[in-house]
Amino acid sequence: MEQFWIFGYGSLMWRPGFAFLRSEAARVHGYHRSLCVYSYVHRGTPEQPGLVLGLDRGGSCHGVAFEVAAERWENTIAYLRAREQVTSVYLERRKNITLIGSRQRVEATTYVVDRAHRQYAGVLDNDALERHVRLGQGVSGHCTDYVMNTIAHLREIKIHDPALEQLAGRLGLQAASDSR
Repeated sequence: MEQFWIFGYGSLMWRPGFAFLRSEAARVHGYHRSLCVYSYVHRGTPEQPGLVLGLDRGGSCHGVAFEVAAERWENTIAYLRAREQVTSVYLERRKNITLIGSRQRVEATTYVVDRAHRQYAGVLDNDALERHVRLGQGVSGHCTDYVMNTIAHLREIKIHDPALEQLAGRLGLQAASDSR
């Protein structure tokens, strides 16, 4: 029986927006989570870009894998393409991931950043990261909310992301899970 998996490393972890059979913490090798995408729509504008996460080359990334029922696969992929490919900054790829709980290796669809795209920010210094996150606001809300929601979800599933935690400290913000 063929399985259908989606790997989320940013907002898909805490707001997938599609029906799934189950979810499990997972890891992909060869890529890392990075605020490396200028957001012109969801968390910023072309005039005042915010930043969103991309899956960039190098390292490894803990995230969440979602198993999707075969009969829902086509609708799920259509939804994700509409959501993730608004400006075509991500490349849809099939990657081998490891499900943390079961240690099972599966193939999952995920979205990696296109380094040749004009929205690829690359590695920004701390001041630039902070500025874009503080000022970015788009159709899906403020960039600081995006960052803090991601950190809160990562904490809930026991994933520590030092770069995002450092940024939160610079922003002087507390993730939602800290205020409970």
